[in-house]
Amino acid sequence: MPASPRPHRRPSPGARHTRRLRLAATLATVGVLATAGIVWITGDGEVPLVRERCSATVDGESTSMSPEQAANAATVVGIAVRRGLPARAATIGIATIVQESGMRNLDHGDRDSLGLFQQRPSQGWGTPEQVQDPVFATNAFYDALVEVDGYRDLPVTDAAQRVQRSGFPLAYGDHEPEARLVASALTGYTPGGFSCHLRPVATEVQVGGDEQLTPSAQAVADAAGAQVTTLSPSVVEGAQGRALEYRAEGEDAARTAWAIAAWAVASAGVHPVTEVSVEGSRWSRDASGRGWVPTATGVPGGGVRISVG
Repeated sequence: MPASPRPHRRPSPGARHTRRLRLAATLATVGVLATAGIVWITGDGEVPLVRERCSATVDGESTSMSPEQAANAATVVGIAVRRGLPARAATIGIATIVQESGMRNLDHGDRDSLGLFQQRPSQGWGTPEQVQDPVFATNAFYDALVEVDGYRDLPVTDAAQRVQRSGFPLAYGDHEPEARLVASALTGYTPGGFSCHLRPVATEVQVGGDEQLTPSAQAVADAAGAQVTTLSPSVVEGAQGRALEYRAEGEDAARTAWAIAAWAVASAGVHPVTEVSVEGSRWSRDASGRGWVPTATGVPGGGVRISVG
């Protein structure tokens, strides 16, 4: 953990307000009409395009975010799962990146602050390149958090502040309600709690097979291995290398499978994930507006299958 980093200035309350997860993106393009989650671009052909959006829903409460924010949230929560940290750590991590960067991997900030957590290279967090790597930055944050005595029982704002040393120490707690929703949905404690409504992706011609993943599927496997699980995937027979399957074991197997599944859906904005199946439920990109739907062909408890375009 860096020694006594200097407090750094945070944006004004008005500027911070614009970063809240609850804010919807504004459609400013002339001739665009948004209704029921669909953006209709008027003109010749009136081509319908999905307005991409992700959401975490727990016990009837929901918060939404862009696919970019969802992918970053998946990294922060997924790494907590991979490291075996409690959901409380994930909540603290999400509340921190909402406050610090609006859940975006920024290439700028106050003084030399950079990245999701606005970590400062001059204060020992790493090189500029490292702190702008979400995986590196998240692990650095958790490395410091687990050194905070009793962090699991501290208020979110206190735990985050002991790591961040911000000039606005009370701001992190403002984001706890949204952070708890995101953490619960992405850790698997709320099965099917995280979903994304995304555009379809074009299927590329790639070489794969029953024993070898396609380059796109391998990229998803590599990302999952760094961000959410230590399990090794198997190649799904007959899927031409476009699908991988994880099998968790033990009493926590079902939750682990749901955490991997939620990570895959939340990361679909940056990876061409086309379908995710887990424990009798399926998310399909082509029908992503429906969210998770029951399926008789889903993967049994402890297993999750991820298909890639």
